[in-house]
Amino acid sequence: MSKVWFITGVTRGMGAKIAKAALASGDKVVATGRQQEAVTKVLGTSDNLFATILDVTREDQVKAAVQAAIERFGRIDVLVNNAGYGHLGVFEETTLEEIRAQYDTNVFGLMTVTHAVIPEMRKQRSGRIINISSVAGLKGVFGGSIYNSSKFAVEGFSQAIAEELAPFGIYVTAVSPGFFRTDFLDSSSVKYSNNAISDYAKALAEFRDFHDNRNHAQAGDPRKLADVILQLAQVEKPPVSFVAGSDGLEWAMIVNKQQKEQLDAWRNLSVSTDGTW
Repeated sequence: MSKVWFITGVTRGMGAKIAKAALASGDKVVATGRQQEAVTKVLGTSDNLFATILDVTREDQVKAAVQAAIERFGRIDVLVNNAGYGHLGVFEETTLEEIRAQYDTNVFGLMTVTHAVIPEMRKQRSGRIINISSVAGLKGVFGGSIYNSSKFAVEGFSQAIAEELAPFGIYVTAVSPGFFRTDFLDSSSVKYSNNAISDYAKALAEFRDFHDNRNHAQAGDPRKLADVILQLAQVEKPPVSFVAGSDGLEWAMIVNKQQKEQLDAWRNLSVSTDGTW
């Protein structure tokens, strides 16, 4: 039986690859983006494709898109929250407006779409929610305070609703890719703060060089990740957290090792807070 996918941020990158893979498998796809014409330019047209405008920061557009999807295909089986971008740079240089914009898309936009889709899946007593996170949601690093924290929020949100929705046959997976060859590091996607503070200049320049040198040279193949996401939507019991890419897996293992070492090092102080009553 074919599935109905609802995918955000389909105009390029991972969203486009996932939509193409789902269509190629014979599934139906509700493909959304800020410009409907851009969606159809990437995916073309077919009976199995419904392209609709959606800015995830606009609650009215979210509700309208979900309702239109139900009217067109009758159900939503797989939600892929892919829309997002990276705001990088030193926290002190970042404006509050930039912080809010990052969270409005990566966190609140994702939650708004999920909030609109859950009632339909709960009625069906089935569904898959796949939240595109990042290994940046596993460990904070210099220059990533805003993006890191937004993806930490996605990880925690996914784990919590996974427990809430499992009784209704709805499974949630946060997918955390490492570096994949998309436009994520391109100047058309990633954003940096412009309020330069000289004390951070050298370290920030090295940080930017590191990422600029990997732009469109990342190891991960987005087409293969799209195929993996199709598999995750099919398996009986998908993982709540899934790390993609050899570099992502190495990163996650380092994070786990460092966390264990820190817990062990401070164990005595940690347990010293227990009461003696």
